[in-house]
Amino acid sequence: MTKDMDPPLDLFIKAILGKKALNVVALDVAEMTSYADVFIFCSGRSNRQVIAIAEHIKTDLKKHKIKPLNIEGTKDGHWVLLDYGHVIIHVFYEPVREFYDLEGLWVDAKRIMTPALEKQDDAEASSQQLADV
Repeated sequence: MTKDMDPPLDLFIKAILGKKALNVVALDVAEMTSYADVFIFCSGRSNRQVIAIAEHIKTDLKKHKIKPLNIEGTKDGHWVLLDYGHVIIHVFYEPVREFYDLEGLWVDAKRIMTPALEKQDDAEASSQQLADV
């Protein structure tokens, strides 16, 4: 991502990671679509966790005076979409995420790495190494 985000994208990532979201992926879609600059995908292990992740994102970003334009899908907890204008967050129940494979639709989009995502990747790699021992 070449331009600076206002607010910084890492605030969104930290909010997502606050409830242990899985497989967080941020894609730069600014050159591919006119309605958003970034798509963020993440998963939960259950519909209850999906709802908790979405609620945490909304609450955490509100502390930074960032409010969503719209939120859809909080009743069922299979796929919650949080629209922040330039950033759209998709919180999926893992089997639903696999079924729709939105990352596959945006395969040409560049992946974005933020400090919080790098830290998460490092932690996951360390825990995987411990599990392999």
